[in-house]
Amino acid sequence: MRTIYIKQGEVPTLPPLVATIGFFDGVHRGHQFLINQVIDEAKRNKMESAVITFDAHPRQVLQSEYQPELLSTLEEKLLLLSKTHVENVIVLHFDKSLAALSARNFMDEVLSKQLNVKELLIGYDNRFGHNRQEGFDDYVRYGHEIGIKVLHADPFQPNGERISSSLIRRYIMQGEMEAANRALGYAYSIKGKIVKGYQNGHKLGFPTANLDMSSSLKLIPASGVYAVKVRLEDSVEWKRGMMNIGIRPTFNGSKISLEVNIFNLSDNLYDQTLCVSFVQRIRKERKFESLEALSHQLEQDNIAVNHLFDAID
Repeated sequence: MRTIYIKQGEVPTLPPLVATIGFFDGVHRGHQFLINQVIDEAKRNKMESAVITFDAHPRQVLQSEYQPELLSTLEEKLLLLSKTHVENVIVLHFDKSLAALSARNFMDEVLSKQLNVKELLIGYDNRFGHNRQEGFDDYVRYGHEIGIKVLHADPFQPNGERISSSLIRRYIMQGEMEAANRALGYAYSIKGKIVKGYQNGHKLGFPTANLDMSSSLKLIPASGVYAVKVRLEDSVEWKRGMMNIGIRPTFNGSKISLEVNIFNLSDNLYDQTLCVSFVQRIRKERKFESLEALSHQLEQDNIAVNHLFDAID
């Protein structure tokens, strides 16, 4: 896969392309289905395939106070796109001048003249251009005038449900990680630096790695206890673990914390980066009457998580 970063006005030398365009947050199964259609169409017409995406979330650029809750960082998105076998990924620098272009001007100035797009496949809910006012019929008409063939991609509807990034976000915000992972086609993950926490887990016999996610733009799952797999960023070894996301109500906490008890690992991990892959939520977070009751519950959580992994590994 060739990755090309482009600013407005730059004109790279590109072959005739069959392309699709979008933010592609998460590169989920619906995106993968669309990209496969692009690849097939390009092969039929002896052209190269391309995915056109952006280096930042459009709302993040247009609304300074907006904080996106992403399914994938740009780095993760490019890695996921490389697994689709698309030949070209074009990353447009998204700024206010690009956002101001009408759909027709965008198709003419960017897709046609700048990127040499000859065919454009549009997903079922994809809209682009200033204020996203136009729709598929408009794109077809503009394409006819400009010289771009515009096609409507087939929708991906397993079990009659249309997979979308917003649907997956809803699953994650509800703690339904199995459903989210099925829709993504892989396990949802986050990563953060390990920092010193409250030391309560160590006192209970379940020491935890506390993650600092303050600089991350990724969506944090709902509060609760999760079965997770974890690895240090500089390692390829995945280990079992259980993670608590929440305010620690038994300790009268008020801020969200993310704490991972890594099975069979007792090293000092401070300042290292930990990758966490979510498997399933075991239970919701709740307040316990005593530390003894919480400790007993953590023992039960540990057993439940290991039973789960024994069943799926």
